Amino acid sequence: MQILPLSTEPFTAPTDRDMQPSERRAFVRTHRTCVFGTSRRADGPAMSVVYYVPSDGDELLVSTMRQRGKAKVVARTGKASLCILDERWPFTYLQVYCDATVDDDPDLVVDVMMAAAGRMSGTPLPEEARPVVKAMAEQEQRVVLRCRPYATFAQPPRHLHRNDEADQLTHWVSATMPWDAEDPENADDTGAPL
Repeated sequence: MQILPLSTEPFTAPTDRDMQPSERRAFVRTHRTCVFGTSRRADGPAMSVVYYVPSDGDELLVSTMRQRGKAKVVARTGKASLCILDERWPFTYLQVYCDATVDDDPDLVVDVMMAAAGRMSGTPLPEEARPVVKAMAEQEQRVVLRCRPYATFAQPPRHLHRNDEADQLTHWVSATMPWDAEDPENADDTGAPL
């Protein structure tokens, strides 16, 4: 498994139609923040904003402490949801449903922490930082949540830029689709179904 580098060109979701399956995967691979969600026994889902790291094997990797709720729930249920966020306006998101596992491999833990730190700052950490990150990982008892997407849900962003555009604002429904779905062959140049 190889960690993908931070994208300099995050995928921009279309605003006039649903994203195609390949576009959904590109959206996930080229962004860096998400709302990480797990189920709770009461009070609805637990959610927290985290940096995630995509791999070349389509896993989404999240660093957390072994004693945090995220790790405990993933160990118990094997499931997680990531609401991938576009940090640019007009704001959009993509929900990703995942099978998830907890991995405590020390090398992977440090690799993911370094990659997440690079996403936070926008610049990869130099290798000289590895011993410091490794010591932090050990002290904080860090693990990696390995999230393998199996389905996505997206809805195109619809925004008002001026109040006189209110009559043009439309909404429509989307659907959950498998992560590995193929783009439809019967689409026009914009990707919209014919």
